[in-house]
Amino acid sequence: MKKTYKVGIVGFGGQGYSHSKTIAEIENIEVGGIFDIADARIDFAREKGFHAYKSYDEMLSDPEIDIITVATPNDSHHPLTVAALRAGKHVVCEKPAAMNSDELADMIRVANECGRIFTVHQNRRYDADFRVMKKIYDEGELGPVHRFERRVQGCNGIPKDWRSQPEFGGGMMLDWGVHLLDQTLQLIPEKIKKVYCRLEHVTNELCDDGVTVWLTFESGLLAVVEVATSNFIELPHWYMLGRDGSAIIRGWKANDGEIVKSVGEAGEVEPVLTASGITKTMAPRREDTIKRMELPTVETDLRDFYRNVMTTIEGKTEQAISNDSVMRVFKLMEAAFRSAELNETVDFE
Repeated sequence: MKKTYKVGIVGFGGQGYSHSKTIAEIENIEVGGIFDIADARIDFAREKGFHAYKSYDEMLSDPEIDIITVATPNDSHHPLTVAALRAGKHVVCEKPAAMNSDELADMIRVANECGRIFTVHQNRRYDADFRVMKKIYDEGELGPVHRFERRVQGCNGIPKDWRSQPEFGGGMMLDWGVHLLDQTLQLIPEKIKKVYCRLEHVTNELCDDGVTVWLTFESGLLAVVEVATSNFIELPHWYMLGRDGSAIIRGWKANDGEIVKSVGEAGEVEPVLTASGITKTMAPRREDTIKRMELPTVETDLRDFYRNVMTTIEGKTEQAISNDSVMRVFKLMEAAFRSAELNETVDFE
């Protein structure tokens, strides 16, 4: 391995700063410099001890810089990435990689032509809650899964920065939807047959401030993926239903939930009294017919993303975030946008 890879970060807002902190914890890689168009962020970078370039061209011209990390608003990802690739740099690009699949295809094409690595920072693949649910699914803990729900909900409305402006690639589909759809496709290794999407405009007429996507997979499994910004009472982040049990993660913590499995026939149940009569159908099962289990523990490390970038550059590994997987998510988002516009279900794969 090369002694030290140097990264140039373009865009030093929240995500750019986060990249710098992650890189600082990894061997054989360091931040070589920062560029941002905002003077305040350049001043902040200098306060943190980083070299600040006067222009993006100056950064690209620096032979010491091996990797460019693009952490700017969405509309600038394509031109900044293409320029970096043509300057001979490898590129890590924040999600979403581009404004549309055509731009993404061009970025991939240029990377191949230039013989450089281009990868997208789909960091939510490293989240512990995702890894927990994937482990449950992969190990068949619940039996055949027939329904899966993934959501994040807040009540602050869409952010009032560039994320609320369509010309910069704003909206919740491109902000959080890209993460949740990516996780869903990584979790469920099936083709998608049908897509239906509803976009919300509760606090912003120009950009979607809420997204719900219903995906019907080849086996009939239904996945519901939701991003919402006007929910004052949140639903669970993860909910998976199988023939033999259910699993839930209620919030941001990977251990905030449980697995409940059947260990025999339901047998006779005690009816419950509802407002207008009794029901056995919806009564809880007896405790001796179910098993309550803690969620599994998984090990995950976001630093593995940059470690993989380095070993991929050296030809030792494949990209952890393949460009084919990123393109599939983009095509799915475009199908969802088309469904919302038509207000009808659309075919996908």
